[in-house]
Amino acid sequence: MEIYDFEGKTTQEAIENAARTLKVPAEDLNIDIIEPGSAGIFGLVGGRKAKIKVTLKSEPVLEETDELLVARQTLEKILSLIQVDVTVRSERIDGKINLIIDGNHSGLLIGRKGKTLDALQYLVTKIVNKALEKKIHLVIDAENYRKRRTDSITQLALKMAEKAKRTRAPVATNPLNPHDRRLVHLALKEDEDLETRSRGEGLLKKVVIFPKNK
Repeated sequence: MEIYDFEGKTTQEAIENAARTLKVPAEDLNIDIIEPGSAGIFGLVGGRKAKIKVTLKSEPVLEETDELLVARQTLEKILSLIQVDVTVRSERIDGKINLIIDGNHSGLLIGRKGKTLDALQYLVTKIVNKALEKKIHLVIDAENYRKRRTDSITQLALKMAEKAKRTRAPVATNPLNPHDRRLVHLALKEDEDLETRSRGEGLLKKVVIFPKNK
């Protein structure tokens, strides 16, 4: 499926340019708005053109590039119900779909310890998997929270590891979700003086760090 890029002073003008160039009615186009455009200050300074990506409806849909579109539009639809002033970017890295939320109020969507972000990620993943009829690896982030959380959990794991070595006694984390537990296991994987095990029931479990007997 061929994807076409078009620009205009407004989204409507960009769509009209697409329809005129491809010689089809606008109704026969699949339109992905990349940049809605901005008139700038007083319509003179800092304006940005509207940018769209277009495919023909008569062509096959849901190819690999469309997985990004389905995922992004699903998240945008959910966020429109919450009515927060944010935008969503999508990218694919190593087979993983990343949805990045940008905007002055994006921090509100993180929640305590990322719980709101995790809930959004779970919901969008379920919807997209059903729409595409296959499983995808999808991550939703805002204000670089995932990177900051990874660094925080890694530092916590190293600090608790030192305590386990110093006291020669097991040390347990607070209950963590599967992603955060994996970060702890990976952080201490190469430490030959320790071993880690997950303990507990349900989604949230503790990671226990054991000093190995010499």
